[in-house]
Amino acid sequence: MKTYVAKPGEFEQKWHLFDAQGQVLGRLASEIATILRGKNKPIYTPHVDTGDYVVVVNAAEIRLTGNKLKDKIYYHYTGYAGGIKGITAAELLEKNPTELINNAVKGMLPKNKLGRKMMQKLKIYAGTEHAHKAQNPVAREL
Repeated sequence: MKTYVAKPGEFEQKWHLFDAQGQVLGRLASEIATILRGKNKPIYTPHVDTGDYVVVVNAAEIRLTGNKLKDKIYYHYTGYAGGIKGITAAELLEKNPTELINNAVKGMLPKNKLGRKMMQKLKIYAGTEHAHKAQNPVAREL
């Protein structure tokens, strides 16, 4: 029996809808990363983007366990000498809640062209409304 290798255009990409209200960040992010990579499908091929599209709503209602809201710090470098900046998870959740989920999922995907292509299939919204009703996303539960 030969091993099946998926080729672009041979498979169907579906749309999934996640409601982040009251969900734990890491658990939600790992489920989203699995769907974006396509590891939940029997046709999974590591070098082909076999994953589906994911829409996340209510990103502002995400939950972090323990003391992560005040202790977890997201750093970024401005490019200047001594230009390292940090923001706590609580501040980031208030300022830009979509970035919190985006960072968590991005860290779970490959760090190459394929991973960047997978990230383009992730759509995150802070509120309940989203612009992808025409695609009929299937609601998913954790």
